[in-house]
Amino acid sequence: MLLKKKILVTCAFPYSNGSIHLGHILEHIQADIWVRYQRMCGNKIFFICADDAHGTPVMLKAQQLNISPENLINKIYNEHIIDLKKFNISYDNYYTTHSRENFFFAKLIFNRLKKRNFIKKRIIQQLYDFVHNIFLPDRFIKGSCPNCKSINQYGDHCENCGTTYSSIDLINPISVLSNTTPILCNSEHFFFDLPQFSNFLKKWIYSGVLNKKIKNKICEWFTLGLKKWDITRDSPYFGFKIPKSFNKYFYVWLDAPIGYISTFKNLCDNKKINFYEWWKKDSDTELYHFIGKDIIYFHSLFWPAILEGSNFRKPTKLFVHGHVTLNGLKMSKSKGNFITAKKWLNFMDSDSLRYYYASKLSHNINDIDFNFSDFIFKINGDIVNKIVNLASRNAYFINNYFNDNLAKNIDMSLYLKFVKKSEVIHEYFIQGKFNDVIKQIIILSDKANYYIDKYKPWLLIKNNFKRKEVHNICSMGINMFRLIMIYLKPIMPILSKKTELFLKNKLCLKNIKLPLINTKISKFKPLFVRININNLNKIIKK
Repeated sequence: MLLKKKILVTCAFPYSNGSIHLGHILEHIQADIWVRYQRMCGNKIFFICADDAHGTPVMLKAQQLNISPENLINKIYNEHIIDLKKFNISYDNYYTTHSRENFFFAKLIFNRLKKRNFIKKRIIQQLYDFVHNIFLPDRFIKGSCPNCKSINQYGDHCENCGTTYSSIDLINPISVLSNTTPILCNSEHFFFDLPQFSNFLKKWIYSGVLNKKIKNKICEWFTLGLKKWDITRDSPYFGFKIPKSFNKYFYVWLDAPIGYISTFKNLCDNKKINFYEWWKKDSDTELYHFIGKDIIYFHSLFWPAILEGSNFRKPTKLFVHGHVTLNGLKMSKSKGNFITAKKWLNFMDSDSLRYYYASKLSHNINDIDFNFSDFIFKINGDIVNKIVNLASRNAYFINNYFNDNLAKNIDMSLYLKFVKKSEVIHEYFIQGKFNDVIKQIIILSDKANYYIDKYKPWLLIKNNFKRKEVHNICSMGINMFRLIMIYLKPIMPILSKKTELFLKNKLCLKNIKLPLINTKISKFKPLFVRININNLNKIIKK
């Protein structure tokens, strides 16, 4: 008997200065599909996330709205919770980094690192906006990349070539707040000594936690040389003040990933879970992070080094995805190129987007371009015309000619071939190759529909001597639909619930080898609505 795994899964935390858009929701959907499948396999799994609540952008947004940062993050938190629930993201705990638990662990980790001489002090020069009297965070400075010279790049990394750098290295920097040229000012900061972990990190990234393409990218950073990381920010700043310091705050990128630990601790306290079993250095549980490719640097270098330096366990694996583009441009709140999750749900269902994203998600980190024509074609063609139609066309005969009863006999040879596909589909789910899962599901749907077309029950039913044959054929059709829906269950939870009501049977993997025979189904009701182009047009309109 296989031992059930103990797994903790996280997503990168949505930022507390605005709504979740379809670019953000990709990651939550990706992780949720993986989590739901692991639960179907019987593994013990906890799925957590939180709002990333600190930083200068939150502080400035609150000032703009004339409310306190606390009121702003509470408002955004409640909005995020609603959006994620409506997309059926099945978190066990959704918390915030602005919490007593996170402050506790931020201090604990900082002190452990300091005690082991991994924290250094240094006088640095920072860009200062003399109009607003504030040290500028990276995202409030723009200029030309010092590496590839691309214009309009932020102060921390280049979206064109991927290079990370200090904001003072930008060519022709401009303050986003005042549109003026910032001046250089001196300030004493704390730095995390990342280069000390170079040998550890080289071993860690080759331990199976990353795929080949990402490993190659990280090797480029090693070639350039790892640098000490500034983990503090100056007042005014919304975040955790560093104890025994003068107006110094933990940088949001220090306390945000620590939120993985504190969010789980909050869950442990509420559910009486043994926290240290999961986060101790030699834990035999598993930890998976789902992240976007723009934060690989933080999660593959800074984060494991901080965990190693403070005596906590490291991630088992990073699942990394590309960005969602709209009309070829990255979805971005700052650039105004996005569709909010809330707006999507005003006109469309969540299952359709979950399916569309699943059909695009693979091992690579290529961007996914949201194409409305492709979306309509895929949902109406795959879900409506192939999968749901399979249930509809067979249920018609079972409901109208056989008193809702499925036959005692079906084609077990064909049935077991459909069951056999669960092995390859399982591997695709585990590896996060959801596009290959979808391909297998559509292959099975085509085979099932071909089977029905081949035997033509609508003609056979006219012959009273062929009714038993029709009963067996259509019962087989229902069973093929059931197997397809078992494979589709982690991807489309709403359709799956409707299917379970229709079949009067729970969709689960453990009973996959047992077909539905000699049992009743419900009267068929439409399981899915065809995509309406007019609704999509309403979403596109500003």
